[in-house]
Amino acid sequence: MKTVEPRRALSPVAFRSFAAIERIGNKLPDPFWLFWLLALGVIALSAVLSATGFSVVQDSTGKTIAVRNLLSADGLTVIVDDAMQNFASFPPLPTIIAVMLGISVADRSGFITTLLRRMVARVSGRYLTFALSLAAMVGHIAGDAAYVTLIPIGALAFRAAGRSPVLGCVVAFVSISAGYDASPSLTTTDALLSGITTAAAQTVAPHHTVTPVANYFFGLASSVLIAVVITVVVETVLVKRPDLAADLADDTDAALAQTVEPTAREQRALRIASLMAAAFVAALVAVMIPTGSPLRGPGAGVINSPLFTGMAPVLGLFFAILGVVYGRLAGTFTRASDVVAAMTDGVRSLAPTLVLFFAISQFLAYFKWTKIGEILAVSGAETLQGFRTQGWLVLVGIAVVVTIMNLVVTSGSALWSLVAPVFVPMLMLLGISPEATQAVYRVADSATNCITPMSPYFLMALRFIQTHRKSAGIGTLASFTLPLAGSVWLIWISFFTAWYLLGIPFGPGT
Repeated sequence: MKTVEPRRALSPVAFRSFAAIERIGNKLPDPFWLFWLLALGVIALSAVLSATGFSVVQDSTGKTIAVRNLLSADGLTVIVDDAMQNFASFPPLPTIIAVMLGISVADRSGFITTLLRRMVARVSGRYLTFALSLAAMVGHIAGDAAYVTLIPIGALAFRAAGRSPVLGCVVAFVSISAGYDASPSLTTTDALLSGITTAAAQTVAPHHTVTPVANYFFGLASSVLIAVVITVVVETVLVKRPDLAADLADDTDAALAQTVEPTAREQRALRIASLMAAAFVAALVAVMIPTGSPLRGPGAGVINSPLFTGMAPVLGLFFAILGVVYGRLAGTFTRASDVVAAMTDGVRSLAPTLVLFFAISQFLAYFKWTKIGEILAVSGAETLQGFRTQGWLVLVGIAVVVTIMNLVVTSGSALWSLVAPVFVPMLMLLGISPEATQAVYRVADSATNCITPMSPYFLMALRFIQTHRKSAGIGTLASFTLPLAGSVWLIWISFFTAWYLLGIPFGPGT
């Protein structure tokens, strides 16, 4: 086959931009140390502002809010004596562990991988792009493991269909990363973000709770939208690249299709596990129907019921059942101890997150106790009220800020922990719900994940691509991902704006 020379991947300006992002990002400390530096900054700032008597008066209530000094006797108690309580009471901590116990069982059993393989097997033509992209949305259940699982599956599926395996890698990578906060299923991201949002919202509304299902309706619709957008851009723009022809050998290897297609035993296990999932959901619905059900909340409510407020263990149990049923039938789980080992591995994979949580929880505790966040929220809200800015425009402006920050701070939980303590209460004072603020953050936090070289998964995707195209570099991958990221951002932000203006609930009870 004649080799087609790849066209120039990126302009010099684009290369310089990526180099600048990489230089800035490399100068930032690890998020763990970043939050400790921020905590030290809060301590110093609280001492200075408190000494100067800095305060603000909230116009709506006449309440005076003054900065409290962390270097005072009470402040040192927060720093030293309350350190363990700050960590233990950090809302995302128990939630993400409970959910991960179940998801790790489903993942280690092979259920999630088989489900993803089944979604893309026997699909060809343009439908393959949509199937692979939608499979990535489902794959968000597995968190970052989706990158390792689905990118090679995408390459194999495209190669088996006679298409460029590089394009398959790109579709899988962009679908996972640019749509990371969207899924037709609840994921650990829902549990993680809702916990941080709850902590931020309680700065001004102590009893406000944001549940893991707070953005479910929006996430479900967004997952389909993003899959459609990626399919349209790939099939109308990227397929026209002349360099794709060089990624294929003379003959299509039909055996690759068998690699993607689950075995008969795996498919049987998947069907029965799926039936168990449907039965589990049906049982929950049946239990919730009677008005006198113990799972109903005050006044026979549904949204404020134990089922919703205690969603984390319910999700964990749901995924654990799927994993156990699938694992037993597929032969990946042969003993009860295999399930325990899977849970142990799942918690072990959370170790970096738990270490980061310790630093974040201290920073947020200091920030909340000093009242600095509350003062910034009140001042920002009153400034925006003075400009008479429309709520949707404020949200889009926040999305732009977060998008730029996400190019450098690539950890979603770290970035949300950084901005939520200001944005969430500030917008609550403007009448914008925490659920809406969290939803727009999810858009901004996701779309640019596939173009920043600071993301370790950007480099991982590049390594996969290089197995099929030795000459590929950062510029090659970026030339594929830039048009996709730009399209996803513009259309997803427009979709969010329309959703917000129409007053559609972002999730149950919002």
